[in-house]
Amino acid sequence: MKLVIFDCDGTLVDSQQMICAAMQQAFEVNGLLVPARERLLGIVGLSLPVAFARLAEGSVDGLAYQIDSLVAAYRDAFSVLRASPDDLEPLYPGARAAVEALARRSDTVLGMATGKSQRGAHRVLDRHGLSACFSTIHTSDDAPSKPHPGMVLGAMAATGATPHDTVMVGDTTFDIEMAHAAGARAIGVTWGYHQPAALVQAGADAMIDHFDELEAAIDGIWAAFAPVAERLAAT
Repeated sequence: MKLVIFDCDGTLVDSQQMICAAMQQAFEVNGLLVPARERLLGIVGLSLPVAFARLAEGSVDGLAYQIDSLVAAYRDAFSVLRASPDDLEPLYPGARAAVEALARRSDTVLGMATGKSQRGAHRVLDRHGLSACFSTIHTSDDAPSKPHPGMVLGAMAATGATPHDTVMVGDTTFDIEMAHAAGARAIGVTWGYHQPAALVQAGADAMIDHFDELEAAIDGIWAAFAPVAERLAAT
């Protein structure tokens, strides 16, 4: 069985408006300077405690960061924003068609690895009617923050997929590094929150500019590594 694991924020859904708004409120509630938007988007994908710790590094008021308080304020703000009738986490163009096409394949199962909580990941998938497409979801509730390989290892264990049959699709260097740390391959997307050049430098096995290119990129990776997988299976 082959496994395709998707990141959520910046890959399937464009949540930057909600993330940045919740971040701004969290910093303001705690009396801290709000980092630049570029810095806020640079930590998307990390679990919240790790993300705030990263933002504290090099900050003028970094020593004043109270991580637990920031995390709590962010979650409170995010919950309020999520209750808005507006769709603040829209799917990227082509995301639905790509996910549904892969889910229809008899040789492939889908997973998700995200810095969101389980509740948050399920909310997004339910809201867009995609929950039935995913066989396994691993989040910051289940494993250490990216780029630790725990989420990918958990997805492989849950589905019985081997590393050579597993591909991670993500928009950040954390996704690429996490996949490689688990022995899997990684596809970078150019529409997310990290610069494409950074994903290439991190070792992305392929890059795509649109979801229309995803299935061919995945098949290309599996074809390229099929001889390796076959040799390992024979040993």
